[in-house]
Parts: sequence; C-alpha cells; structure tokens
Amino acid sequence: MKFGKSVCILNVGGTKYALPRDVIKDFPLRRVSRLHNCASEKEVLEVCDDYDRERNEFFFDRHSEAFGFIMLYVKYGKLRFVPQMCELSFYNEMIYWGLESSHLEFCCQRRLDDRMSDTYTYFSEEDTKTEEDPRGNDELEQPAADRRGSAKWLERMRRTFEEPTSSIAAQILASVSVIFVIVSMVILCASTLPDWKTAENNSVEEHRIIEAVCIGWFTAECIVRFIVSRDKCEFVRRPLNIIDLLAITPYYVSVLMTVLTGENSQLQRAGVTLRVLRMMRIFWVIKLARHFLGLQTLGLTLRRCYREMVMLLVFICVAMAIFGALAQLLEHGLDLEVGNEDYASIPAACWWVIISMTTVGYGDMYPITMPGRVLGGLCVVSGIVLLALPITFIYHSFVQCYHELKFRSARCTRSLSTEFLN
Repeated sequence: MKFGKSVCILNVGGTKYALPRDVIKDFPLRRVSRLHNCASEKEVLEVCDDYDRERNEFFFDRHSEAFGFIMLYVKYGKLRFVPQMCELSFYNEMIYWGLESSHLEFCCQRRLDDRMSDTYTYFSEEDTKTEEDPRGNDELEQPAADRRGSAKWLERMRRTFEEPTSSIAAQILASVSVIFVIVSMVILCASTLPDWKTAENNSVEEHRIIEAVCIGWFTAECIVRFIVSRDKCEFVRRPLNIIDLLAITPYYVSVLMTVLTGENSQLQRAGVTLRVLRMMRIFWVIKLARHFLGLQTLGLTLRRCYREMVMLLVFICVAMAIFGALAQLLEHGLDLEVGNEDYASIPAACWWVIISMTTVGYGDMYPITMPGRVLGGLCVVSGIVLLALPITFIYHSFVQCYHELKFRSARCTRSLSTEFLN
C-alpha cells in the first residue's frame, strides 16, 4: 500500500476496526489482505465500497454482526453461524470476505449442507473468483467471455429441465412431460383389463408405437438433464433420478429379452419376469413430483423427518412384540385344546396387533376370551397414543415444508411473469 497512514480503519456496516498496516498484509481474510497490494485509490475502490483518504478509512457495506463473528474466527480460529441469521446469508458474507465452508465448525457445516440441499442453492466458485479479482489481461477476456456464455447457456438449459416454473419454455416442457406420464399410465392400467388382449390383437402396433414414443421422450429427457447437470455424481444419487432410471430400464430389458428369446417357451418361462418389469413402470407416477407442489412437500417432509419415521417404526415394533406375545399366550397358549387357532403363533398375533393399533380392524382375527378382549382394548388405545406422538412432529414439518416450497414457487412465478411481460 503506497498511500495512507500506518493504521488502517475498517468500517463494516458502521462498526470500526483499527488495524496496523503490517497486519493488513498477512490478514487471514483475502479481501482485507488485498488492500495491502493496492497502489491507487482506484484499485482500493475495487476492493471496498468507499475510502476516506484523510482518516485512511475503508468502508464496506456488509453485515456488521456477521463480520464480528468472522473476526472472532480470525482471533480464536473457530467460525460458527450468527444466531437468528439465515445460514445462506452468513455463507454469502463468508464468500465475500474470502472464506469457504470448510472454515466452519463441523456442526455448522452440516447445517449449511442441509440448508443448501433443501433450497437447491449453489454458489459458483467462478463468480467468487471474478468478484475477488476483477482485473484481468486483455488476452484472456475473450476466452473468459466465451466460457461465461457457455456456462450461462448450460444454466438456462438446466433450469428449463429441472425447475418447471423458471420460464415459459420450462412450463411448456413440464406440461408435455406430464401428458406423456398420463398417457403411459393410462396404457399401463388399461393393459390389465380383461378385454385388453382382444383389443391388442387388433391394434397391437398402435399400442407399441405409443409406448415406444413415451419411453423415447423419458429417455431423451433423462439424458439431456444428465448432460446439463452441474455435478454428474450428485445427479445419479438423487432419488427422483434413480426412480426415472428404474422406470425406463424395464422397457429396454423386456425388448431385449423379446429380441433374444422370441415367441418360444423360454419367453413363456420369462413371462413372470417381464410382467414384473412392466409393472415397475408405475414409478412414472412419481415423476409428477417434479411438477406438483404437494408431492414435493411430501418428499421433503419425509427427508427431513426420517428420525421421526424411524421413531414411529420403533414404537410399532416394540408394541407388536409385547402385545403379540401376550395375545398368543392368552388366546392359544393357556389352553392348547380349545385355543384360538388364529393366534397359534406370535407372528400371526403380530398381524392382529398391527391392524388393531392402526384401527383398521379387518375382522379376520379377533380375540374370543375375556383376557384377550381386554388386551385388545389396551392394544387399540396404546396404538392411538403411540402413533400420535411422532405424527405431531411430522405434521409441523409438513406445514413448514409446504410454506417454504409455496414461497419458492411464488417467487419463480413472479420472475416468470416479468419474463412474459418483457
């Protein structure tokens, strides 16, 4: 730094920090350390928002409380989120000052990862580098502009295929995809009707053509989404993409088996396998989760409440073990000669426990002894209580997820309206 005084003042959102010039040189925050290499006020203004030469004061229009926590990291080496502040907003402050998510404590890293996965928010390293180093050589400006143009095109394609409310083209593409899903589901359901085989003999080619067109559309859509995705490994691990693969693969497997075996006995022996593969295409219905808020809310709720779901299953299993053993003892174990044969084993009694706890009551099994009926009443009451305890947490999470997704959809709709008007 070839100008200014020996003491520099950092003014971040109204909070001032006085630092010696030598400390600025090796400061852990990259944006602050870049001030030492500035040779003119013009270069200084590329790093900060304003500069007062008389007081040697650098102004940064950033969140003062967040910077205070970042300064605690500089002093003590531990970085945590600011209480009552959005994790993504604090992470944005970290990127501005030159920090990464790896600088956070492990617990805060998990919170940030969950938050980013829930809101589908990503931060581009190229944008960060561009913000930190706006200067560049004239020889590299054209290739960089080409890369930015290519990245912008890929991002637009990704949003078109991944976010149905991001643009008019995305809505049209989503509508076409929904139509193909409905058509494929109608054909799959109609194929199980008794009169379908007779109709199939008369118009088998039309049915096969429609089925092939639907599969071709789903395959092309999946391939394009894979090509334009940011992270190919993350794309393969996503549940909806796995479901797409499970829905598409059976068709090609069945076609391959038909080509290899033909209409012979081997194909007849493989008929059960082909029917199972055909029914796996029912997973196409889950593809509608990309386009409907309710299914997205259900998926996000199950993802966030997996602990409560495990707790619910544990409650049910414990109750099944206890009431199943007692029911078998009271209905069959005490008197083997005239005992209730429906409760001849504990696994059979567990079936009665599960339909009683969930208040389904098929009526195929019921206690006939007085102690067994008393136990049945306790089983029903305990089932209502045990199921209600974790369901309360799941309900509140469902409401929260619904409002979050509804707000995100409304925001995308506003941007879509602006695009349509323009």
